[in-house]
Amino acid sequence: MAGAYDDRDGLIWMDGKLVDWRDANVHILTHAMHYASSVFEGERAYNGKIFESRRHSERLHFSAGQLDFQIPWTVDEIEAAKQEVLTANGFKDAYVRAIAWRGAGEDMGVASARNPVRLAIASWEWGAYYGDAKMKGAKLDIAKWKRPSPETIPSHAKAAGLYMICTLSKHAAEAKGCSDAMMFDYRGYVAEATGANIFFVKDGEVHTPKPDCFLNGITRQTVVGMLKDRQVKVHERHIMPDELEGFQQCWLTGTAAEVTPVGKIGDYNFEVGAMARDVAESYEKLVRA
Repeated sequence: MAGAYDDRDGLIWMDGKLVDWRDANVHILTHAMHYASSVFEGERAYNGKIFESRRHSERLHFSAGQLDFQIPWTVDEIEAAKQEVLTANGFKDAYVRAIAWRGAGEDMGVASARNPVRLAIASWEWGAYYGDAKMKGAKLDIAKWKRPSPETIPSHAKAAGLYMICTLSKHAAEAKGCSDAMMFDYRGYVAEATGANIFFVKDGEVHTPKPDCFLNGITRQTVVGMLKDRQVKVHERHIMPDELEGFQQCWLTGTAAEVTPVGKIGDYNFEVGAMARDVAESYEKLVRA
């Protein structure tokens, strides 16, 4: 499947039924389009099975609650719908996007309690998020935007509005020839990339930012568990910018990114070393097990 995302063959699950890809539309006065009242999940299917599917569906419900709305489909119903989409499109290895939002209704201001909540699930074939960076190591810019305080946003929801500064940061990074950007948080600590969590290696031990103001990714949690199972020391802590110079390896984790080694962040260089490659290979085996 290729081409613009609004002009493809296939089927999308929308509000309880499969519709033709090109007919999966919403009204221009949809509340989410104006006020970012939407939450979503990015998932990958391997050999026809979505990795950690139920955890993603549960998090979708959690995120909706953080934005003060309730999805009118249960986790079990969402699970069945995701499988229906994969089967209908004949996909085995694919990306799956579930999105819930406040639609068009009686309200068209900041408040939207009377508007219906809608749900859609799409799927498409999508290769490596960072291209050949999975082998060579991604090149990252350092973003000027910072992840905000959890007192200002529902930072643990996977909500569309939280990605505005991520889009700005990634566009700036791509203009410089980078794959992505690393962001600091509102206190100045290392936080994450625009759509992936970040890990560092120093002297055989792993350091990763404490997710107290950004999403604790499902892939991040999986990789932390893998490392601990291997008796690798993992430090989940606040990391200062001046520590970047002392780290030897680095990688990103996320459903789209999977595990991608990093070769450069700003002026800091990292080896695409044995641990980074091993974690990437082990994750690949795990998701296809």
